[in-house]
Amino acid sequence: MARQSDEFVMAWSSLHGLGDEAGWQAIPIAPASPLELQAGRRSPDNSEAVLLGFPSIRLSASDKLPEGQGFAVERIDPQGDNKLWLALTRKTAGSGDLFASMVSDVVGALDDAVIAGSNEQKLLHVFISRVGAWQEFMRKGLQALSPEAEIGLVGELAVLRSIIDAGVPAPLAIESWRGPLDAIQDFELGSGALEVKSTLSTIGFPAKIGSLEQLEDSVRQPLFVVSVRLKQATTGKTLSEIVAEVQCIVKGEAEAKRLLEERLLAAGFIDKHGDRYPRRFILANMRFLEVDKDFPRLTLGNVPTGITKASYEIDLDKTIGTAIEIDEALKKLGAMKL
Repeated sequence: MARQSDEFVMAWSSLHGLGDEAGWQAIPIAPASPLELQAGRRSPDNSEAVLLGFPSIRLSASDKLPEGQGFAVERIDPQGDNKLWLALTRKTAGSGDLFASMVSDVVGALDDAVIAGSNEQKLLHVFISRVGAWQEFMRKGLQALSPEAEIGLVGELAVLRSIIDAGVPAPLAIESWRGPLDAIQDFELGSGALEVKSTLSTIGFPAKIGSLEQLEDSVRQPLFVVSVRLKQATTGKTLSEIVAEVQCIVKGEAEAKRLLEERLLAAGFIDKHGDRYPRRFILANMRFLEVDKDFPRLTLGNVPTGITKASYEIDLDKTIGTAIEIDEALKKLGAMKL
């Protein structure tokens, strides 16, 4: 659970930086043991930050740290103790209120991981992955999801729930949900992948293919396109209600809960935007179509030489092939036993 942002705002307000002298001014805040936590300001720009001290682990010089439009993560050595210290710092152009919300959420995720018994290495992973989710959120923009993105997220959540209901453990199912992290396909399960396409159309099933790589199966096999047809109905559920249902499914599973929170954030969904999604949806049908040699697609291997990028649209209702049940698809992927 996220910490109260007042904890950090009050600490930052008590600090005034060092003027023109470069360096850090910081005060301890309630730790996420075994980590040390401090609220700080960096001079000379007087930027707010939260400082995390890891007592025994190290990062290599080549390890890349996340950076977003309004924040940066950097290695520092404020105490000269040669421990691994990381500073999550607000950039000058970043929103102070949004940064406070981000820090509260990230530190809250660390608190939850401590309660779950995570070791220091796991806490470092939780920190980097949670900040990475905020990086994706800020990259997508700070506004509510577009109507098209809303439909896409509803469809991906429907597929996620179907995977869990079919018997795949929730942490594994949510870890496989890679679409919010800007992966080529939406789910990477077993040896293969699932690409989810959602529509409200009642005539045909238009599916936008964003790149030549999206339906490429040379790296991950087999590849399935999952068509999710939705209908708007007063008896349906809003996006926020659908999110709440999935959250209820993973209640009590700390790792699944953490992963779900990160994926939703990276997808651009936050609770305070919930009232901006009034539409109600019901699932009309879901079809799993295997991408084989007869499936209509453009890839780097079948377009004329010289074409390096392309986006196009196909009608999934007109594709050749037989839809299969989710259990069979998961078995082919190696995500379930035969």
